[in-house]
Amino acid sequence: MIENYEAFRNELSMSKEDVVREVYRQNKDRISIKKEATAIRNLIRIIESTLRLANSKGFHAMTLRDLCSDSGMSMGGLYAYIRNKDDLIHLIQSHGFTITRRTLLHYTGEVDEVRDKLFSAIKAHLYLSELMRAWFYFSYMEAKSLPAPEKRDAVAIELEIEDIFLGVIEDGIEAGVYRPRNARLVASMIKALLQDWYLKRRKYRDQNVAVDDYAAFVRDVIESYLL
Repeated sequence: MIENYEAFRNELSMSKEDVVREVYRQNKDRISIKKEATAIRNLIRIIESTLRLANSKGFHAMTLRDLCSDSGMSMGGLYAYIRNKDDLIHLIQSHGFTITRRTLLHYTGEVDEVRDKLFSAIKAHLYLSELMRAWFYFSYMEAKSLPAPEKRDAVAIELEIEDIFLGVIEDGIEAGVYRPRNARLVASMIKALLQDWYLKRRKYRDQNVAVDDYAAFVRDVIESYLL
């Protein structure tokens, strides 16, 4: 089980390259670079530059030339990875979805006790959104204007992540740990509380609320209803 945000950050930073490697392998049909190490290194540059620009000037306002300038890549070099901004959105979303899914499944899979598993899922999501706030904010803000395939993927991944919470709650109800409740509604409420953290980060910073404190708060609110 995750101890705290600091421990999570140290552990996740070591797997960042593995996630981008998975994204590369998922998108090899779109990427013309065959040397994996080179591709991974440049994909990290592209992803980080895109999120930096999207959150400073807006994704729709940024151009591929802006991306070249920020990432230090040539236009020809960039075209080896993406052909247009739709490809870029697909790349960014693939990266975020992959690491979110992998992180929650990893940290819930290693815990057996239901209450600990739910708290582990809450912490994993919150800690990841703290570490990758630029992507979470981008994904939420751009969701309404995504191309149709990416919009469908975004809805699907939201439901998939919510289903992780749903499964833990249903297991708890079945085991008699939690009272019979509308598990889907509770899972949706958890997601809403988690979203509030990265969408309104300044509000909590002004209140001197740390991410570990907020994780415990979300757990306490949900358990006060379930126990």
